[in-house]
Amino acid sequence: MSTGWWTASAKWGVTLGANLDELYREVILDHCQNPRRMGAMEHPTHSLGLHNPTCGDKIAVDLRVEDGRIADYRFSGHGCSISMASASMLGDAVVGKTVAEAEQVAQGFVRFLTGDPSTASPAGDLEALAGVKNFPARVKCATLAHNALMEALEGAARPPGPH
Repeated sequence: MSTGWWTASAKWGVTLGANLDELYREVILDHCQNPRRMGAMEHPTHSLGLHNPTCGDKIAVDLRVEDGRIADYRFSGHGCSISMASASMLGDAVVGKTVAEAEQVAQGFVRFLTGDPSTASPAGDLEALAGVKNFPARVKCATLAHNALMEALEGAARPPGPH
């Protein structure tokens, strides 16, 4: 029995896939154990908290928008490793972007995880959460901070509320 190029490629693909899964796990754990931009913000321009009653996750997002850009992002709350890592990754993905770009990041991530086939894979560390779409019960965990960010930006006319 000969070994064709496809056999070697299949073995390489399995090894590469396993290594990528391990890398993604490490990125998620790092963001969960060492969250970026965690903590309440003094004087946010936009603020909103959401609760996922299914699993108990609670995330509040504070934003400071200056000259149409996300100048700062903070989050607070508690939840599973997926929700906390996602909230941490979101901050890195939106700070410095225009409000429209930040909304696109959040909306694109939600669409990607909910199965919209026309949506590209998320960029940056958010890509590590791509596997969540295979676990429908965890999608709400991964998208909680993204939904809070979008709702906070939509409510720009409302003053920031307490968490």
